Amino acid sequence: MLHRVQGIVLRSVDYGEGNKIITLYTRELGKVGVVARGVKKVKSRLGAVTQLFTYGDYVFYRQGKLGTLNHGEIIEPHHKLREDLYKSAYASYLVEMVDRMLGEEDRSLFLFDQLEAGLMAIEQEKDMQIVAHVFELKMLAASGYTPVLDKCASCGRTEELAAFSAAAGGAMCSRCKHLDPYAAAVTESTLKLMRLLQQVDLSRIGNVNVKPSTKSQLKHSMRLYMDAHVDVRWKARSFLDQMDKYNI
Repeated sequence: MLHRVQGIVLRSVDYGEGNKIITLYTRELGKVGVVARGVKKVKSRLGAVTQLFTYGDYVFYRQGKLGTLNHGEIIEPHHKLREDLYKSAYASYLVEMVDRMLGEEDRSLFLFDQLEAGLMAIEQEKDMQIVAHVFELKMLAASGYTPVLDKCASCGRTEELAAFSAAAGGAMCSRCKHLDPYAAAVTESTLKLMRLLQQVDLSRIGNVNVKPSTKSQLKHSMRLYMDAHVDVRWKARSFLDQMDKYNI
């Protein structure tokens, strides 16, 4: 069957001599795998549309599990994401989340739009860490792991929220935080920011100014939560950690 879709390239791997298999996240079909034959040749007309992060129109024929790419036209190349090491790493984390957390043909127009908006926000030099955390929260919500942020996840109190517990499922009050020795200490400002990020649309995210201490608490809390609820060893996140470690 012939399919015409709009998609974003999540992954690209070499396949045989001169070919690639690309994973697309599409509006119409969700996540699909497509073989691009001869794409590694210098004069291939499909070379540009199969590059990582590219958003385009794709036409492919599929009879079994994998499709065969027939045609493609670029809507947004996102070439700046491939030219800058940090932008590439953060963009890779976004597409890796979609690739690893969603099943085959798991379709969501909302997540598709949020992914494209997130890639655009990184390209436009919005705060990349904040963009990544917003997208983490979107992906967690889609997977059924939305953290509780407006009350204690243990007792339900809305006062004296002082910790964030991956095990409990969100914020914890000062009375309950002892129940999880691994809970991260957080300020009300950090929890307020998390509640804001949980609601924000990435297509409307602006330039934000967040204190380093708040960003540090946010990063630690999100790491704990992602690692507790999503059993994935993130390649892009590990690469970001290496760049931070060596101040690349």
